[in-house]
This record gives sequence, C-alpha cells and structure tokens, in this order.
Amino acid sequence: MDRNQFIGLILMFGLLAVYFTWFAPEPPVPEELTTQEEPITEVTTESSILDSTSIIAIPDSVQASLNTQKYGAFAFASEGEETLKTIENKDLAISFSNKGGRIKDVILKNHKDYLGNPLLLVDGSKSKTDLIVDHNGRKINLSELAYSSNVKTFGDTTQVSYTLTDGNFSIIQKYLVPPTGFEVAYSIQTKGLNNILNPTDVNFNWYHAINRAEQNLDDGRINSNVRYYRADDEYDELSQRSTEFEDETLGTQVKWVSFKQKFFAAAIIAKTPFKSGYISQTVDFADTTSVKNMSMQMLIPYSDFANGFKARYYFGSNKYDILKKVTPEFEENLDMGWGPLPVVNKYLIIPIFHFLERFFTNYGIIILIVVIVIRLILSPLTWKSHMSMAKMRAMKPELDEIKAKHDGDMQKAQQEQMKLYQQVGINPVSGCIPMLLQMPILFSLFFFFPNAVELRQQSFLWAHDLSTYDSVLTLPFTIPFYGDHVSLFTLLMTLSTILYTWSNSQITTVQGPMKTLQYMMPIMFLFVLNSYASGLTFYYFVSNMTTFGQTLLFRKIIDEDKIHKLLQENKKKNANKKKSKFQTRLEEAMKANQEAQKKNKKKK
Repeated sequence: MDRNQFIGLILMFGLLAVYFTWFAPEPPVPEELTTQEEPITEVTTESSILDSTSIIAIPDSVQASLNTQKYGAFAFASEGEETLKTIENKDLAISFSNKGGRIKDVILKNHKDYLGNPLLLVDGSKSKTDLIVDHNGRKINLSELAYSSNVKTFGDTTQVSYTLTDGNFSIIQKYLVPPTGFEVAYSIQTKGLNNILNPTDVNFNWYHAINRAEQNLDDGRINSNVRYYRADDEYDELSQRSTEFEDETLGTQVKWVSFKQKFFAAAIIAKTPFKSGYISQTVDFADTTSVKNMSMQMLIPYSDFANGFKARYYFGSNKYDILKKVTPEFEENLDMGWGPLPVVNKYLIIPIFHFLERFFTNYGIIILIVVIVIRLILSPLTWKSHMSMAKMRAMKPELDEIKAKHDGDMQKAQQEQMKLYQQVGINPVSGCIPMLLQMPILFSLFFFFPNAVELRQQSFLWAHDLSTYDSVLTLPFTIPFYGDHVSLFTLLMTLSTILYTWSNSQITTVQGPMKTLQYMMPIMFLFVLNSYASGLTFYYFVSNMTTFGQTLLFRKIIDEDKIHKLLQENKKKNANKKKSKFQTRLEEAMKANQEAQKKNKKKK
C-alpha cells in the first residue's frame, strides 16, 4: 500500500464516521428479528476488509500482530496454504492435510454409495478434528495451524508425520497406514511444551457429518448413532432411532467412541482411556446429503498428551469378523438383536453364512442354502411338533364328541378334554414348545439380514440390493403403514404364509375366532416388512415353502391310524392312573376361572 492509498483510506473512514454520526437516518423498526450465519472463509497470507467501495488488504505487519495475539508462541505456524497427501492401501484411500496435521477424507475403496460413487466415509468438507491446548490462559486450536509433513515407508507400512516446531518445542502427529485393513495408528509426540502450556487437560474434538450412502435416507437415519465403551467395561450408546437432538456427558473414562451408521463406522480407540467427554447427535432434515451430524469432545489428560498419546482410528464396515478383532466390545457396532439373539447370530447364523461364502458368490443362493441348513438343524424339533399335532388330529373324533356333549359349557368341555389328554398320554403344550425353541433363530435372522453388509448392493433376481426392499412397483400415493412401493418378496412371503396356514387349518382342531385370527399375522407382516431388507423377506418366503414341503413329507411318513390305536391303548392303561401335577394345576386354574366368571354373572 503506497502513501496516496493510505491517505485515501484514512479520509474514507473519516467521512464515513462523520456521516453515520450526524446524517445517518434512524433505522426502521424490523418486522421480525432474524439471525443469519456469516460464511466462514479460510484465512490465508492476507486477510481483507470489505467496505462500501473496495477490498482493503491488511498489512502483513498488522496480520502478524493479530496472529500473535491469537496464537501466542504458535503464531509462526498460523499461515500457510493447505496441501494434501493421499495414502492408499488395499482397502482405504486417506487424504491427510498439513492444516492441523489431520485426516481430511477417507474413501472405502471396495464400496460404493447408492449412486455408484466412491464411498466417502469421512468428508473433509463436513467433518473435522480439533486439538485444543491451554497456552497462557488462551485456548489454542492446534488443528488450525500449518504443519510440515514427511512421508516414510517401513516395509509395507506407510508413516505420515506432521511436525509443528520453532526449535524450542515440537509437536509431532504420526499416522501409520498398513498395507491392508481399516485401522490407522495415530500418535502425538511432544517436546518442550511444559514451558509454554498450562498443564490442563487437552481437548480432542471430532465433528462428523455422515454422508448419505444408502437410497433409503429415513432408514439410514434411524440406524445411525454415537456409541462408546467406558473403561469400566460398560458399553452404551445414544438413541439410535431418534432423529431429535441427543447428547450425553460422559463422566467416566472412555476407551473408544464410534460414529456408527447402518453398514459402516468411523471411530477412535485410545490406548490410554480418555479422561471424560461429551457426545451428541442430531439430524438436519434440510440436508438430504447427510444422514446425521455427530460430535465427540474428549479430554486427554495432560500427562498423556505430554508423554505421548496413542490411539487407533477405525474406518470400515460393520462386519462381525472384522469388528471383533479391533478392540473389546467393538462388535457392538453391528446390531445383532437383544437378549439371547446376539449369541444365536454370533455362533450359528454368521458362521454358517461365512462358511458358505467360501463356495458361493451369489448371495441369493447362499440365503437359499442357509434356509435348508437351518431347517435341517431344526428338523428334530419340527418332527416332535408334527407328531404332537398328529396325535391331536387322531383324537379329533373324541374331542368333537366332548364338544357336542357339553355344547355351550366351555369350562366343562375343556375339563373333559384335559382328562382325555391325560388318559391317552398327550401333553397339549408339547407341540408349542418346539415352536418356541425355534423363535430365537427366526428373530435373530430378523436382525441379521437387514444389517449384514455382505448383502449390501448384492442383486438377486429382480432385487437390485438384498440389504434393502425390492420394489417392483412404485405407487402414485403412500399407503399408511405400508409405503409407496410394492415389495414382491414380501408379497410372496405373505401369500406363502397364508397358504401354509390354510393348509394346516384343514386338519387341525382349531375352531371359532382363532381360526380366523391366525390369518391376521401374515397380513400384519405384509405391512411391517414391506420396507425391510429383501434378503430377509426372501429368506422367510423360501423358509415357508420349505416348511410346507416338510409338512407334506411328514404327513406321508406319519401313520395317524397307527397313532390312534396307540392312543387308545394308552387310554385303557391309564384309566385309573392318578392325575399328573400339571394336570391337577391346570384343572384347578380352570375351576378358579369358572368360579370367577359365575361371580361376575351374579353381580351383573
């Protein structure tokens, strides 16, 4: 800036001051108060001030003074252009930035988003990390400073180092990228900081907006959340299905924190636990390119920071075989159900599934074989259930006589039926127990298929992606609780369930309202599962058809006439036999119920 420009600038500011002091009109009363965020611009070697006529550059000496006021002893690194270095291994492509010495972008090389683009797991335009220290009472964000970089290779491992030093002190951030895998080692090494930093806890902050990777945005949002594992070996998480603002202050030490989405996760695992922290998540419904906005603000004890902080980043898929090797309880990033269901998934479903992956590449075929294997495993229980139902059918003539004899008196009819069951040796609940034992497997699959990254973007028949619904028809309107599309696998599953139910009803003793109510369940599932993973509904459809075939086979094998003769022989043998404890308790409960009903009638 020359002398004339400087004088012109002074005169301009003088005129503006006189105008706004003496001549400026009174501001009108605003109709509505609004606040508007100012756009954030990156500070380079020169800052600028925009006035009413031109852009005035701040002198370098003034800028240097401002930087010193803001950054103190770190002002020497406050300016500099951003440069990126991209390091790749078999699974990841990571872009490192000298601004802050941080990871900027992470691409999962073996995955695509729903549009077919490379899957950007960490997007530097939406995500960032901060490292904040206390320097003479000022909070200095080391991630705003420019570091010098260095790349070395040790065998097949790449080391990326970022150094901040003025000769008297140094801060070095190192990253080790292995040739394969999803983990990146991270460390901070310091020297000479005790003279310029206050010995207070260091803030490690990570703000992360999850990029939209799946077609179904709503499903992605209710399957994403912040998860963490405390040093006292307790796992916890923020509400997954919530789309409201959620946060939590973590008052205890934390070993790892994960930004989990449906099929992938970005996480940091500290070697020495974080002292404490704060996590939050929310949804910006106006932004359809992002699933959820998440953050973590962890405290690193100053002693750990000064003596060398070590951690690992994880950038990868939520695949059980990978997650369980990362760190204790890290497999919690994969939803496998509740109660006993994770055990069934871990030790039965997943091993079968991964074993079949060795021999088949088509996941529709794998699901088909899984059905057959599961049905074979359950066949002893299924056989026992069919035998119980066959005995009930064999006694149908006697049961019909009892109903006719006590027409209108359900209590006496039930007592006579229980007496008959006891005489012929039938346990009325024996057919239900095998079915109940099968339920954990059915429920486990309900969680496994929608969350299995192996099925993601895998096509089969008309389904383009077995991890989401198979839409064969888009409706011009939305049906409440159903949706705006028709899933063919869900429709086939419903029809096959109704067919199987109808077939059973022709030979069972079920009468009255229950005979009609048994058709309600498949109708309900038609609505519930219409937007679920097509891999799940395909499994249920094939399972229904297999069960139907299995039932036909058992009916041919089982000789009901022979069973009826055996039951009649049992009836003669047990004519004078004492009642079992179960029979006695059941009859007592029925009598008590009958007496209660009589009392209610008298009161009316």
